[in-house]
Amino acid sequence: MRNLTLLESPIYVQSRYHTGEKPYSCAECGKCFAQNSQLVSHERYHTVKKPYICAECGKCFPHKSYLVIHERSHTGEKPFSCAECGKCFSTYLVTHETTHTGEKPFSCSECGKCFRQQTNLVSHKRSHTGEKPYSCAECWKCFVGISNLLQHERIHTGEKPYSCAECGKCFAQKSTLIVHERSHTGEKPYSCAECGKCFAQKGNLVTHERSHTGQKPFSCAECGKYFAQKSHLVRHERSHTAE
Repeated sequence: MRNLTLLESPIYVQSRYHTGEKPYSCAECGKCFAQNSQLVSHERYHTVKKPYICAECGKCFPHKSYLVIHERSHTGEKPFSCAECGKCFSTYLVTHETTHTGEKPFSCSECGKCFRQQTNLVSHKRSHTGEKPYSCAECWKCFVGISNLLQHERIHTGEKPYSCAECGKCFAQKSTLIVHERSHTGEKPYSCAECGKCFAQKGNLVTHERSHTGQKPFSCAECGKYFAQKSHLVRHERSHTAE
């Protein structure tokens, strides 16, 4: 039997479930783990064969558990619910729960900005260094994070792995699906502090708030006139081009 290092000893491993410490990080994507065995298992995702195939879309995975989680994007199953707000998720909700506690334990040594996940901090640091280690094999465009690359690659493949359980419409990004689902539920989580009006998308709230502040950030290069919305600027510019 091999000798365990101090970090791998059972008493230290157990304590991490309480402290949230994750000292083992993946050199490929920056994801962190509490145990070295978890890191070793994860690293196979980047290096080994992917024998588990989704019968719905053909996407492949190195572990059956990854396939099970992925399949929920097709079935709409969300078995994990938040005790605080009741919202349901297809995978573990540790990250979501920090939205209630406000906890952001990972801070950037360069600018002090804090993050809920270490992987987000790793990607953020590249905004200071300019590093973009992930490149698209199709067009060679580069990205700071692997998740950004995966989203971009769907432009080339046309893949839309996130489907609406209500109407079956599919989307390339999970965030787009979440916004779409609000058209069924009527949920409008973004409210104006000035008048209380609510919106389904944060961008719509930002645009609305300009009706209170008078802010007009979009200017015409031809005549210098300012507009609160980009769509209004585009429409105005046609008066110069006679388009």
